Amino acid sequence: MVRRDFIQKAIVSSGAMIIGIAGFSDTFSNIITKQNFDFMTQTHPNLSLINDFFTAYGSNDLNGIKKVLSEDIQWHIPGEHPLSGTKTGIDEVLEFFKKLSKGAFKAEPIVMGVNDNYVIDCHRNWSNLENTDNLNAMSCLLWRIENKKIKEVHNFPQNQKDVDTFFKKLYS
Repeated sequence: MVRRDFIQKAIVSSGAMIIGIAGFSDTFSNIITKQNFDFMTQTHPNLSLINDFFTAYGSNDLNGIKKVLSEDIQWHIPGEHPLSGTKTGIDEVLEFFKKLSKGAFKAEPIVMGVNDNYVIDCHRNWSNLENTDNLNAMSCLLWRIENKKIKEVHNFPQNQKDVDTFFKKLYS
C-alpha cells in the first residue's frame, strides 16, 4: 500500500469512527456523569506515610523520620560500592542517610503507585557537587508498609554501574 492510499483509508476510517461515536455520545455522557470518581481525589494513607517520610528527610528531621520507620526496617541498597548492602534497624538507616548526604542529592518525583501493602516511587535524582562528575539518573523505590510504618525498602537504580562508579569515586 502506498502512503497516499494509507492516509486516505485512515481518514475515512477515522471519520466513520467519529460518526459512530457521535451517535453514542448521549449514552456515553450519561454513563460517565453517573460514575463516582471520588477515589481519584483521595490520598491513600500509604502515600501520606511516604510523603511524611520525604518531608522529614528533606528537612533533616530525624525524629520525623524515626516516626515513620519500623524499628526493624530493612533498606536494601544494591551494587558494589561503599554504601551498598542491607541496612537493618533505624540507626543503620539513619547512618546510611548521613553518609548519603555527602552526595548533596536532590530528587524530582515522576510517578507513584500504591496499594494497601506497597508504594512504588519512581523519581529522577541527581547529585549537586562542584568540580566533579555528578550522578543524574532515575531510580525506583519499592516501599513495603506494615502496621502503618515503613517496614522495608528496595532501591532499583536506572543504571547500577553508573551508581557504583559515582559512589566509589565519592568515597575513595
